[in-house]
Amino acid sequence: MSKHKNDIYGDVEDQNKKKEVPPPIPAATVLLLRDEDDAPGPEVLMLHKTSKIAFGGMWVFPGGKIDPEDYEGGDDVDNAARHAAMREAEEEAGIRLPKDAFVWFSHWTPPPITPKRYVTWFFITEADEDHEITVDGGEIQDHQWINPGEALERHAKGEIDLAPPTWISLYQLSKFDTADQAVKALSAKPPRYYETRIVQDEEGARIAMWSEDSAYEAMDASQDRATHRLVMKPGGFEFQHSAVDY
Repeated sequence: MSKHKNDIYGDVEDQNKKKEVPPPIPAATVLLLRDEDDAPGPEVLMLHKTSKIAFGGMWVFPGGKIDPEDYEGGDDVDNAARHAAMREAEEEAGIRLPKDAFVWFSHWTPPPITPKRYVTWFFITEADEDHEITVDGGEIQDHQWINPGEALERHAKGEIDLAPPTWISLYQLSKFDTADQAVKALSAKPPRYYETRIVQDEEGARIAMWSEDSAYEAMDASQDRATHRLVMKPGGFEFQHSAVDY
């Protein structure tokens, strides 16, 4: 079975080959939320990347690599990630917010088979309606405030491209009625860690799964007593999460 076009991970067969794997690149991204009077639920800022860079052509949240200066003279990588998220929000979208407003809610590690690996801290914060968004027109070619549920619907129709971590984050956001509700709910929980493994089911569909899934250790997709997985069929994504409350 062919891969879904937004399946960013490498070949499953490569997982069993013994080879040196370089460490992933630390990165940070931020979900900037706002409420609109006429909109059903919060809106999140998404940026459309040009096709010639990493994650080219995809709709993403503001973010990028953690730079040495983000450590601010220390060695706390969590603090550096928060600083990077703040910096990238300003550089990529023209929004400057205080660093302590950024809530760390998830952490993503791609499997070793991924062609270019970014281990990424995901943050969330609320932006007021007065912010004017500015993008560079180079790496970022467009932007849009969009309802998370609408973004998922557009992805299902093949209208926009979303990497799996972006898709899951939008799914999580789609459960909230307001930006404030989302920020408060996620700040009350510890960050959720996603260390992705990739398997295939009997029909050849590729599946991203995480530690709560009953098949995670054995990497056997037929074990589905408890699920925490994204089935990435060519025709669309299907999220199964009986083991985890969203």
